[in-house]
Amino acid sequence: MLRIFRQIALWEGISTVLLFCLAMPLKYFADIPDAVKIAGSIHGFLFIIYVIALLICWSEYKWEMKRGLIYLAASFVPFMPFWVEKDLKKK
Repeated sequence: MLRIFRQIALWEGISTVLLFCLAMPLKYFADIPDAVKIAGSIHGFLFIIYVIALLICWSEYKWEMKRGLIYLAASFVPFMPFWVEKDLKKK
């Protein structure tokens, strides 16, 4: 499950980058609002999957409260899921 959570964190981070660096400029500079709808929907789905996978790993691996809360907080900060993926890889 840890490998799956790492992959989800990576894809959630990528979806954030695509949302901020591709979809939002398309919406505001090229007048293509559907770009944000599509990228935002994908990002939202991956965010929910990230949180679910986090809760499963937190329970399964008996992580300390601090670690689980840091990973949860990281999901709300842009680009931090990349750090989560890297942190999980080294542990």
